[in-house]
Amino acid sequence: MTTSNETSGWAVGWSIYAAVWMWILGFFHGIAGLAAIFENEFYVATPNYIFQFDVTTWGWIHLILGVVVFMGAFAVMRGAVWGRTVGVIIAILSILINFAWLPYYPIWGLVMIAANAFVIWALTAHGRDVAA
Repeated sequence: MTTSNETSGWAVGWSIYAAVWMWILGFFHGIAGLAAIFENEFYVATPNYIFQFDVTTWGWIHLILGVVVFMGAFAVMRGAVWGRTVGVIIAILSILINFAWLPYYPIWGLVMIAANAFVIWALTAHGRDVAA
């Protein structure tokens, strides 16, 4: 059984694609956050939900997470192990926040969860080839 240390173009492509998705997700988090901050009645939550924060609080959470995800994409583009690790951690955090956000904007939350799951897959399955 021989292993090849050859860089895979597909793997690099998937990793770059994951970083671009992180930029997009960061931007989307930022837009959702700004919408909640500037227009308090834009989102309406279901009653009796355990994560029922003020919409403005959710706005700040999304805005801060958006900046972190957006900046994390730069670390992923560098191809460093720490960058991929940070990318996976940020994507997991984004999934958790979007899960808690589901009663406010369910379809959007599910789309964001799916996109973050793809980012995790791309970074863990193919990320090591970007550095090469």
